[in-house]
Amino acid sequence: MNVKIIYGSDTGNTDYVIETYLLNELSIHFNEVNHVNIYNIETADWLDDVLFIIGVPTWYDGELQSDWDSYLDEFKKLDFKGKTFAMFGLGDQIGYGEYFVDGIGILAEIILKNGGEIIGFWPTDDYKFSASKALVNDHQFYGLAIDEDNEDELTYDRVKSWVALLDKICKG
Repeated sequence: MNVKIIYGSDTGNTDYVIETYLLNELSIHFNEVNHVNIYNIETADWLDDVLFIIGVPTWYDGELQSDWDSYLDEFKKLDFKGKTFAMFGLGDQIGYGEYFVDGIGILAEIILKNGGEIIGFWPTDDYKFSASKALVNDHQFYGLAIDEDNEDELTYDRVKSWVALLDKICKG
């Protein structure tokens, strides 16, 4: 199976996670791995038959990263029937614990409403936050939650485990 990462990054933290950890781990488990910054996205990019991995940092009081925010109206119009998604998000569980990785939840809601399937739910254990729109239930996020501000030493192991989970799900 091939993978396409579609992401946004203002400060470079999402870029860093992709370049340093995610691309390498995905290339071990999947055939072809491409990545496109959301500000360069074209409608045709959504037509591929791939596992789409969405990368979205959350800003301030639960806001989407600026490029995702600018693209949101177009994103809401897309048909995701037959498409499979996995998601990861960056947030600050200490400074913005009431909005931790909300960006995942904002985009997940649209993907599901527009017929897409989301895989790769991630446990909430080991995180200290008060609220999140990214919750599937009390015990799982819609995707991998990364806190580069407070727990950057855990990012590699989390990415590695999450990619192995995606591989297991995709190979059924």
